[in-house]
Amino acid sequence: MDQAQQLRNIIKQQNMQQQHLARVITVTSGKGGVGKSNMSVNMAIQLSRLGKKVIILDADFGLANVEVMLGTRPKYNMADMIFGGKDIRDVICKGPENIGFISGGSGIKELSNLSKDQISGIINMMYGLDSLADIIIIDTGAGISDAVIDMVLASSEVLLVTTPEPTSITDAYALLKTINKTPGFNAENTRIRMIGNRTLNMSDGYDLYNKLNSVVERFLNMKMEYLGAVPFDVNLTKAVMRQQPVSIAYPNTPAVKSIKAMAKTLIDMEQSETKSVRTGLSGLFSKMFHNRKK
Repeated sequence: MDQAQQLRNIIKQQNMQQQHLARVITVTSGKGGVGKSNMSVNMAIQLSRLGKKVIILDADFGLANVEVMLGTRPKYNMADMIFGGKDIRDVICKGPENIGFISGGSGIKELSNLSKDQISGIINMMYGLDSLADIIIIDTGAGISDAVIDMVLASSEVLLVTTPEPTSITDAYALLKTINKTPGFNAENTRIRMIGNRTLNMSDGYDLYNKLNSVVERFLNMKMEYLGAVPFDVNLTKAVMRQQPVSIAYPNTPAVKSIKAMAKTLIDMEQSETKSVRTGLSGLFSKMFHNRKK
């Protein structure tokens, strides 16, 4: 029986190693109103157009920005899967351009009071979600709430959206400072890439990055990369009013071209980087629960 059990354990371990793990990209910002959710939605569409199976997880709990931008109303949310017995496929809502969308739901706040069995069950559910997507984009809340910090701390790939406004730069720095001093943060295993939004031009976006990065390197001793910039575009506002992503409503605008270029860069980065460190959404939630115990 001992040999049989050992064999089962070996097979289980091999299966876990061969398990498809999605690439998880967490999109966040230091303050609200900088275009974070807009970036998440349109980045998802552009990645889907590049041949990736993409699912957005709206982790801006209690709000419905992604729902409004997609013009969709999901029947179930993540809380229904965790606490209501719904299957993971039940909570995935179909979005445009073949992207999937999961609403977090306000009940997700109950994650802080779970038993070990419930936590194990959630992580197993996340394995199921990993198998359905190539890329999972997590749209966090804005600012430095516990929920946002928990999610960013557990992420290995973070997109930080900011604008040239002084308050946006200050709040982005405050977010990075909070993450940096929180136990459980591993700077070496976390790729933070800045996106400048509503910039005057591409040069303005790079200037914004240099301004923020110089302070981050000096006072936080952190590394931050530059992904790109999205110029100010009135069509973004028009698209939100139409409850359509700008990538669909106005596909040839400067903003969309910039997001398309950044999506291509993310794909190119994936090909050049090793996948051995990828933990998927299941690994992210596992790390998040582990951090909370510290």
